Amino acid sequence: MPASGYSLRATVVDSLITAKRPDVPVRVVVRNTAAVILPLAIGIASGHPGIGLGIGAGALDTMFSDQPGPYRQRMTRLLLASLAAGLASLIGFLIGDQLIPMLIATAAFGFCGGLLVVFGADMTRVGMTSMILLVVTAATPRPLGEALGAASLIFAGGLLLTVFSVAAWPLQRYRPERHALAAVYRGLSMLARQQAHDDADVPALTDAMTTLQHTLLGRHHARGRAMEAFGVLLELAERIRLELTAMAELRANPTIHAMFRGDAARVLAAVADALEAGDSPQQAEHALQTLQASENALLGNGGDADGLATHIHALSGQLAAAVRNANWAGSRGELRAAAAETPLPAALRSNSARATLRANLTPHSVAFRHAVRSAVTLTATLFVARELQLPHGYWLPMTAAIVLRPDFAATFNFGLLRVVGTVLGLVLTTLLLHITPHDAWAHLALMAVLCMAFRYLATAHYGVAVAALTGTVVILLSFEGVNSSDAVMDRVINTALGSGMALLAYVLWPTWERGRARAALSDMLDAYADYLHALARPERRDGRREARTAARTARSNAQASLDRMRAEPATPPALLELANALFANGNRLARTAMTLEALIDDHDSLPETAEMCAFVDHAATALHEIAAALRAQRAPERLPDLRSLQRTYAALLGMAEDRQAAELLTRISDRLVDNVNTLAHVTGRNPHRSTAMV
Repeated sequence: MPASGYSLRATVVDSLITAKRPDVPVRVVVRNTAAVILPLAIGIASGHPGIGLGIGAGALDTMFSDQPGPYRQRMTRLLLASLAAGLASLIGFLIGDQLIPMLIATAAFGFCGGLLVVFGADMTRVGMTSMILLVVTAATPRPLGEALGAASLIFAGGLLLTVFSVAAWPLQRYRPERHALAAVYRGLSMLARQQAHDDADVPALTDAMTTLQHTLLGRHHARGRAMEAFGVLLELAERIRLELTAMAELRANPTIHAMFRGDAARVLAAVADALEAGDSPQQAEHALQTLQASENALLGNGGDADGLATHIHALSGQLAAAVRNANWAGSRGELRAAAAETPLPAALRSNSARATLRANLTPHSVAFRHAVRSAVTLTATLFVARELQLPHGYWLPMTAAIVLRPDFAATFNFGLLRVVGTVLGLVLTTLLLHITPHDAWAHLALMAVLCMAFRYLATAHYGVAVAALTGTVVILLSFEGVNSSDAVMDRVINTALGSGMALLAYVLWPTWERGRARAALSDMLDAYADYLHALARPERRDGRREARTAARTARSNAQASLDRMRAEPATPPALLELANALFANGNRLARTAMTLEALIDDHDSLPETAEMCAFVDHAATALHEIAAALRAQRAPERLPDLRSLQRTYAALLGMAEDRQAAELLTRISDRLVDNVNTLAHVTGRNPHRSTAMV
């Protein structure tokens, strides 16, 4: 293996054999497949297969915009995808036989579609759909009247998929919110079963919590009365996470610790089950009674269980509130009082689309570079296909549009799996059609099976999913008169060439993650410093929550950057070592900060509060300087002497009347100094050694 830790052979093997657990609900698979198959079935039965073919193709192309989330958000996303599909199809049909206008159109769609990555995965899918349909429909140009009709059918297919996706809205109005909450509480149950944290733990909240924040507080959140209960459960989930983290950090009385966490895990799991099913949390109430009995038995005589008592009492109250509110969450148990609008935290508040695009219109932006690569690659692949007059040449730019991603690792993996999946799919489809009765309905049934397999396995193993998709497309085209056994080798060649050109475009103008990792880690440390500054102002609870949310987002971005850098060739070992050390020690600091927040929440008044706030502010200032030094590739300068400040603070705590709280603060402040000083040491040692080859 090379010194950088990157191995091409290992990467190829890993891409081919690694599979994730499918995460697409069966109901989504069924409704998406129905939107593709039913129009075609009706068209065949009524003698108008062309109409069914157009609607089914539109549903197939917009299928992946049917993603989890509030119904309002889902409908908006699907409508945008449908409009993009219809517009791109219309342009492709109208100018497909004119090379220069098509090259201009592919450049425009490639750039705009690539730039949509700044708005997240949902809008990225919309951009990809428009690019694919532009080049596919350009292969069959039509006059204006026919073009309008065909594009309208594709748009109608997207609308049909939208109707199927939101059909349960009146009957299960709060299902997405309940499922998002259930995922968080199930994650909390798993956390409660852990007796201690390790370096891989999420420092603030889980990814499920991020999804929940956007679901409950985002721009498309629901506005029913049950939202008040959902908001309470969200706040309780954050507080429960803080208490569990604080208990683990204390490392006190392992017997009582393990017993109480086990009881808490059962309550949380039962709450998750009730939320997911939309039922009354009767099982959670029984589990809560067991937990409260344990609490009274363990602490009823005034014991503090080595400092755990405060956290146990707080956690017990929060679990009781969670059980109570779970009984109100959902359309069957809506609160009688009208819900107030849930304000969106500043950390989640979206900026204007215009400002976001303007900020990314620079060659230094990852999105801009990806947009330029997409425009050039899509245009070049279309030009090559036309100039060489490749049979079924639209597969060439279509593959490039699908494969090209903003980072090297994803582009390489998608390209490899696309080629392998296409070959496998063509061979498999040829074999299946050979043994299947030569009947339209038999072929339609086979297409339905392949379409379901594609939708279900797309997030599990892209190569296998592409094999199923290839079969679906081949059978779909057979209803238009395209012989399924023709041009198998042409499709393979076009797919391989498209994947290769996409990867070549990335190699010629790369955006290596090693050039951005420092910035992502610096942003993470700055976010942690802001979190500490918020903790130094105990009276501003909302500020703490927003800072914690921002810290979680920054941590997730840093994790993603680190993962991408590990998957790139020629990453300097020193830089990877620095990034791993900063990320691991940043996690430790975040857990210390969470423990401090839990302590602040559990006490109306802490000893030496003013001194505590001043000390935490100094730690935050030091952390900001470390982040600045990391960003500037220098050693940290002018750091406050946190160890001396901590000794002075600890001496004051030694004279406090509340001995238990004072001891906890002493331990937390000691760990905080160690965390910050370790980050300063990691950043300052050989600061220029990790810049080689960056």
